[in-house]
Amino acid sequence: MSLRLFAALDLPDDIAERLLALMKGVPGAKWRPRENLHLTLRFFGEVAEPVADEIDAELREVAERNGPFELRLRAAGAFGGADPHTLWIGAGENAALKKLAADCERAARRCGLKPDPRGFTPHVTLAYLSNAELSRVHAFESRLGLFETPPFEIESFALYSSFTRKSAPSLYRLEADYQLIGS
Repeated sequence: MSLRLFAALDLPDDIAERLLALMKGVPGAKWRPRENLHLTLRFFGEVAEPVADEIDAELREVAERNGPFELRLRAAGAFGGADPHTLWIGAGENAALKKLAADCERAARRCGLKPDPRGFTPHVTLAYLSNAELSRVHAFESRLGLFETPPFEIESFALYSSFTRKSAPSLYRLEADYQLIGS
């Protein structure tokens, strides 16, 4: 059996509520439900159970080397250029977040996974787009250009499995939670 896995930061409810309130004004957007709002640290993809166990062990060590930190979400963007496919809210510049993501990337490589070709772009996906008008996407980005959440504490990250569904958002299941205990 295999699992489709990713490591991510969950969002506090008050921050998620702020993001849910932004989800409007772009026809063709498939807005994400609350339970799918997270900031991905590393997508591992489809892995066999023995590799999943190795990833879990490696992520436990990552948690031991990284301590809690504060994070802010800010500004909006879209992936896909002239043919946008994803709307997102970014994360403010944060050395602790970058280190945590880099440590998750190194953990994946120690488990034999290939490097992530996209690199780390910290963001929370708000919507996937289907034939959205470019002008509406640009208006969304412009409207939220100065958006910023208050800082919030990151004390843990998690390993999730993902199950894709045809006519509904993916279903995520918490596989493991890792308390950040480093200093």
